[in-house]
Amino acid sequence: MTTSDMIRELCEKQDISLAELCRRIGQTPQNFNKKLKRGTVSFEEMMTIAEVLGVGYEQVFILSEGEKVGISNVI
Repeated sequence: MTTSDMIRELCEKQDISLAELCRRIGQTPQNFNKKLKRGTVSFEEMMTIAEVLGVGYEQVFILSEGEKVGISNVI
């Protein structure tokens, strides 16, 4: 699943349009759609999306022993 797919699915599950998400994170739909198409949404933007929608977000590496190395804002 791509970042674009994740964000679109999140919007669908949160019953919010992509345009409304853009408004809440302070970006234009045109600019954000370009980022989605290029796959250049930053980690900071993902954290902002999670914050404005009141959901958790994790970015982790999972080692072979099951140990996790990463950053999250899990609520």
